[in-house]
Amino acid sequence: MPRRYVAVIALGTLLNPLNSSMIAVALVSLQHAFGVGFGTASWLVSGFYLAACVGQPLMGRLADRFGPRRVYCVGLAVVCAASAVAPFAPGFGLVLACRVLQAIGTSAAFPAGLALIRRAAGTGTPPAGALGTIAVANSASAGFGPVLGGFLVAFAGWQGIFLVNVPLTLTTLVLALKVLPRDEPAGTARTGLVRLIDPLGILLFSGTLVGLLGFLLALPHHPLWILLPLVAVCAVGMIWWELRSPMPFLDVRGFARSPALTGVLGQQAAIQLVFYGVFYGLPIWLEESRHYSTEQAGLLMLPIAALGVLVTPVAARLVGRFGPRLPLLLGSVGLLAGSLLVFTLHDATPAVGILGVAAVLGLPNGLNNMGLQAALYSAAPADGTGMAAGLFQTARYVGAILSTALIGLVLEPPSAIGLHRIAVVMSGFAALLVVAAITTRRSGTARRP
Repeated sequence: MPRRYVAVIALGTLLNPLNSSMIAVALVSLQHAFGVGFGTASWLVSGFYLAACVGQPLMGRLADRFGPRRVYCVGLAVVCAASAVAPFAPGFGLVLACRVLQAIGTSAAFPAGLALIRRAAGTGTPPAGALGTIAVANSASAGFGPVLGGFLVAFAGWQGIFLVNVPLTLTTLVLALKVLPRDEPAGTARTGLVRLIDPLGILLFSGTLVGLLGFLLALPHHPLWILLPLVAVCAVGMIWWELRSPMPFLDVRGFARSPALTGVLGQQAAIQLVFYGVFYGLPIWLEESRHYSTEQAGLLMLPIAALGVLVTPVAARLVGRFGPRLPLLLGSVGLLAGSLLVFTLHDATPAVGILGVAAVLGLPNGLNNMGLQAALYSAAPADGTGMAAGLFQTARYVGAILSTALIGLVLEPPSAIGLHRIAVVMSGFAALLVVAAITTRRSGTARRP
């Protein structure tokens, strides 16, 4: 597969993690600029995640139906437009709307990109090199996002984190139009646009997901119990409708016939729950209980992000030689070991001990990300790769949001005991992941569900 082909796809996929992480250092500036409280400003984070949760599978579905190159390029154009408008917004509401559009636009790159790779590589062994490049780009951009965001806010104000997307998306769009092969005609005239996108299925799926995530986000502070009946009604209605729809948005029968794909999505959510449990929980404990500064806590967390990026090329080679099973098994065992080591952290643990635990938790990150992407590639049907990739990213967000709910429930007030409670849950899920990795297929491709 040509390197420039993969490089263009990787450029697009880094936009989502970059924009989801840069905002962290701009929230205070945005608060002051628009005179809003932190709770209101935090919707710039929550709104992005909620929109991306729905946007990823939606964009994947559109990529499967209308062509991945078209959807990839349209997504870049949406990000460019939203990022150009946001700095000139007269009020907070328009900034939030631009963030939602950013989330939807950046959601196109990964599912459309994976579909493009699938089209170029065909079925068979997962293209480990291409998947590894995307994994490194995503991990590096997420880790580098706060650093770049801090620089931009310091020199250009909060507007800088939006404006930086304009040249990046325009450059990527020009390269995509020149490098990526054209799609076949979409053929919507015969089928009909409404039947192709299944708007009722999308609406019910969105209601189920947004209601569930909204409940989880509010759970630690003021549980919104009223959302649970909404989730139940939307979920039942979605299953009922999708079983009867001639072209369902979410192929319920296909999931029943493809346990491998369902397993990959479950593993993704569980791995992110364990990973973000410590990635979010450990800095809170370091700052609130151990009284480290924000900069010191960030340095102590550095091995988690850095080692995950460094291990990814090794994981890609393992996938190329052995398939996804071995990297997932090694990553799950490493995650279990790191979760158990969290029990060794106490109020007197020296910095070198904290760095050691962070290093053990960082090493399996690259193995798990690479192994899961390869397992997804093998499990997804050829004509449904975009949708499967979108659901894969949605599972990532679900796991991350579950981890924040867990932290809010057991780490208040921040203490070593609360951190150990998180470790109990992490260890339990990590043990289940080891079992799941053992049962993961070594290789092969999915049959059409």
